[in-house]
Amino acid sequence: MSDSNERLTAEFDAVDQAIEELEQSLQEQGGLPLSETVDRTTALMRRLLTAYAEHHGKPMPVSDDLLDVFKAFVKGDPSLNAVRDNLRELVYYRNCLDMDRRDALPRTPDRMAVRTARHVYLYLRSRIEQENPES
Repeated sequence: MSDSNERLTAEFDAVDQAIEELEQSLQEQGGLPLSETVDRTTALMRRLLTAYAEHHGKPMPVSDDLLDVFKAFVKGDPSLNAVRDNLRELVYYRNCLDMDRRDALPRTPDRMAVRTARHVYLYLRSRIEQENPES
C-alpha cells in the first residue's frame, strides 16, 4: 500500500472511531450536547473531505467553513456533490444555534448530526473501496 493510501486509510479509520464514540455516547446517554456535537461532526466532515481530496491531489483551503472545504472537494468531480445536502444540514444546525433558533431544528438534532456524519463517512469509504479494491 502506498504512503498516500496508508495516510488516507489512517485518517478514515480515525474519523470512523470518533463517529463510533459519538454513537456509543448517544446510546449510553440518550443524547449529546448539541452545540458540541454539531461542532465535532462538522470538524470530522472537514477531516474526511480534506483527506479524500488531498489523496486525489486536490489543493484544499485551510478553512473552518465546511462549505468552503466542500467547494474545493467537489472541484473536478461533480459526482462528489452527493454529500452536499448532508453537509449543508450540519451548517444549518450551526446557523440555527448561532441565531438562537432551536425551534427550527429537527426533533433530535444531536442524533441527526451523528447519523449525517456516519452517512458521509460510509459514502466516501465506499468510494475509496471502489477506487482501490485491494485496500
